[in-house]
Amino acid sequence: MAANAIPGVPGRPVVSERLARKFSRNTKERAIEALLFLAASVSVLTTAGIVYILVKESAVFFGQVSPWSFLTDTQWTPLFDDAHFGIGVLLSGTITSSAVALLVAIPLGTTIAIYLSEFARPRSREIAKPILELLSGVPTIVYGYFALLFVTPILQKLIPGLPGFNLLSAGIVMGIMIVPLVASISEDAMRAVPMALREGSFAMGATRLQTALNVVFPAALSGIAAAYILGISRAVGETMILAVAAGMQPNLTFNPLEPAATITAYIVQVALGDLPHGSIGYQTIFAAGLTLLLLTLAFNLIGLWLRKRFRQAY
Repeated sequence: MAANAIPGVPGRPVVSERLARKFSRNTKERAIEALLFLAASVSVLTTAGIVYILVKESAVFFGQVSPWSFLTDTQWTPLFDDAHFGIGVLLSGTITSSAVALLVAIPLGTTIAIYLSEFARPRSREIAKPILELLSGVPTIVYGYFALLFVTPILQKLIPGLPGFNLLSAGIVMGIMIVPLVASISEDAMRAVPMALREGSFAMGATRLQTALNVVFPAALSGIAAAYILGISRAVGETMILAVAAGMQPNLTFNPLEPAATITAYIVQVALGDLPHGSIGYQTIFAAGLTLLLLTLAFNLIGLWLRKRFRQAY
């Protein structure tokens, strides 16, 4: 029998069979890598397509409207005969409603995350966390009518003269909607902190609360900051709650007790209207969408910077 033949199979060399199996394995691995690359490329290509459409259509808009006027005008009446295109009017409503939402979501979400990570028993955590995350599955239109028909009447009893449509009610409910996002990501970041840090703190005589606030929270700050930035992005991009409960009237104000329109609410209003494609009124939704994209990108870049900074510090 030849030295390189398989026993019982005359004429079939061992080396060639091993090479064939190795080639087959490498081919499968390359196919799997290609499939994974294509799957990863979907998000990149989708983002590139969105940016391309927004920039292309916005260029048509800015060919007819001055960017300076777009940024500095104090009126937003693109559908009137005397048209004005001051995006600051919509930005004020977006920023105000987002600020109210974050004033609710960040303290409440952080408190819940600290409780679930450091104080809750395993059984309590297993019950509380899924219930909390059920809030994420409620449709935003339901939140909108909850704000309009339940929260607003309560606020009107506490604040006489509060209009039926206002940014305060919409912002509070939007904050409640964001709480599960902030709490879940923050809790995961805190639970990832090594137990040795907690044990060292306990050995120095610190209480559980002192350990949670002075040791665990700072150590997990990069992940918690990421949760906050995601919450901000979620608040800035919210549509239906604001469209239902905040009103659709453009109003340059930072007072949450007043009604106002936001960028997303305006896009919905125009997209569902009867404006002809290609008109200057229709093109405004792409300019507004590009502004919203840049605003969200700015928040995400700030979040990445904070994560790197705090990760290096701790």
